[in-house]
Amino acid sequence: MVSRQDSNKARKKRQKRVRAKISGTAACPRLNVYRSNSHIYAQLIDDVAGVTLAAASTTEKDFTEYGGNKEAAHKVGETLAKRAIEKGIDECVFDRSGYIYHGRVAELADGARAGGLKF
Repeated sequence: MVSRQDSNKARKKRQKRVRAKISGTAACPRLNVYRSNSHIYAQLIDDVAGVTLAAASTTEKDFTEYGGNKEAAHKVGETLAKRAIEKGIDECVFDRSGYIYHGRVAELADGARAGGLKF
């Protein structure tokens, strides 16, 4: 019998490996991404204090379009960058959470860069 690997379990292993190497501070927070089939979420995290500094997602009330495509991911990235710059944050480290840097994850990063974040 052919056994199929659990893709989320493999993603969690990659996420754990990356998180051992990167960490966010108040001056340079970690931009964390979570991607589901129909939504995408992003937040800037200060790991030293253990707090979220800014967040954006497709589940917010002012976001009315479908959240599971590249256009939505780009808008979430721009929204997060705008909120971060309002709080005085212009630099961060990108945590793709074990996802491949492709498609919606890459679009979110491009949107954040277009909004003014540097990473």
